Amino acid sequence: MYIELDEDKFMQVINNLISNALKFTPEGGSITVNVEESDRSVLISVADTGIGIPKKYHATLFDKFSQARRTGLKGQHSTGLGMSIIKTIVDWHQGKIWFNSEENKGTTFYVELPK
Repeated sequence: MYIELDEDKFMQVINNLISNALKFTPEGGSITVNVEESDRSVLISVADTGIGIPKKYHATLFDKFSQARRTGLKGQHSTGLGMSIIKTIVDWHQGKIWFNSEENKGTTFYVELPK
C-alpha cells in the first residue's frame, strides 16, 4: 500500500490519536489501529474502549483551544491544540477526519486520505 504524504507531519496525526487513546483508556481497556485500502483512498482508524467524548464537545472538538480539552486519566495535561493541529495536517493532505464516540464506551477516529 502506497500513499503520498509528508511522513513527519502525518506521524503527528497518528501519534496524537494514539496518545489520546492511551490518555483516556483505563487499565485493561483496548486500543486498535486499523488500515484499509480501497481503489481511491486509505482509511486509518484508531479505536479505544476509553471514557469517550461528551456529546456537547463533538461539534467543536477540532477547533483551536477547544473546550473539549480534558486532563487524562493519569493527570496528563492538554493545551486544546492537538485535535486542531491534526485536522489541519489531514486537510493539507486533502483528507478527511471524523469520529464516533459514546461516553464510557470509547471513541473511534477515522482518517481517510486519497491515493
